[in-house]
Amino acid sequence: MKKILFSTIGMVVFGLSAPASAADLAARPYTKAPAPMIATIYDWSGFYIGINGGGGSSRNCWDFVTPVAGALITDGCHNATGGTVGGQVGYRWQSSQWVFGFEGQGNWADFSGSNISPTALGQENRSRIDAFGLITGQIGYAWNNVLVYVKGGGAVVADKYDLAVAPGFVGAGGIFGSARETRWGGTVGAGLEFGFTPNWSVGVEYDHIFLGHRNVDFTLGGAFVQTERIGQDVDMGLVRLNYRWGGPMIAKY
Repeated sequence: MKKILFSTIGMVVFGLSAPASAADLAARPYTKAPAPMIATIYDWSGFYIGINGGGGSSRNCWDFVTPVAGALITDGCHNATGGTVGGQVGYRWQSSQWVFGFEGQGNWADFSGSNISPTALGQENRSRIDAFGLITGQIGYAWNNVLVYVKGGGAVVADKYDLAVAPGFVGAGGIFGSARETRWGGTVGAGLEFGFTPNWSVGVEYDHIFLGHRNVDFTLGGAFVQTERIGQDVDMGLVRLNYRWGGPMIAKY
């Protein structure tokens, strides 16, 4: 009988102590769910304006055009090299990672060079580019704030040419014929641009200008001297700095 009594008392005590033991356990702390990750995407859309500078080379090949028959007699080739500085303005819009745009660019230049004619040894051919302009469309691909693009369109170049007495001849350096022209052509190029702040970017660009061949009449004091057929192409490397207006960043969850 005592065993049954003690067993019953023990079960009651255990039943009463169990809730107390559970109540003594520390409450489970509340943990706030972590905030979702946000990726910041650079947006290349908007109007921009900038400056550029660099160097270039113009390949010039001259041929003397005979007065009656119009035959071509080679006067040789030379590279007119030098520096350039200018500015650009344009607009870009971005769709996914693709970037499209159009741009106008104008530069002052000082590309100059000369050669001695191989067929008229007393003649030195001189050429100089004073300025050029580009009107182009662009298509590019962006990795966040890094943009790679190609461009193409039209180009215009301001040329000056001189016929001078070659070194070693009487009157060396004297000009006996000059010509100026504005030459139109096409251009292609490619560039790499890096956005280092929300609105500022810096980049490098290569451009090639196709100008073809044209007959150029040389004069002295308004009097006709001779005609040269001149072919010309230009290669340039530029460093560019742009400031862009527009939404610089997109927050993407």
